[in-house]
Amino acid sequence: MTSYFQPILLLFISNIFMTFAWYGHLKSMPSKPIIMVIFISWGIAFFEYCFMVPANRMGAEVYSLPQLKIIQEVITMVVFSLFMVFYMRQELKWDYLWAALCLVGAVYFIFRK
Repeated sequence: MTSYFQPILLLFISNIFMTFAWYGHLKSMPSKPIIMVIFISWGIAFFEYCFMVPANRMGAEVYSLPQLKIIQEVITMVVFSLFMVFYMRQELKWDYLWAALCLVGAVYFIFRK
């Protein structure tokens, strides 16, 4: 039986790979040919899928589909915020906090009985 925590952990790992596949090249490979960046991103995305697919399969055992999706969206925003601040060295703004509060509202409405 799947615990409630396992899919969330796998989604966090998956989102780390996804964020680097989608945005990491903006800092690490800005002058590389785009075709090279695409193939490298695909290679990174392979590992994203190695975690995302099992996370969704396990998550579907304990969460509804809308719950699973909103969990993934919140994790994406958390991982992206950390990536943006610590890897890309960009400033965190107040508007991001307000957007995060909107996501908290979405979580509330998805999980309420």
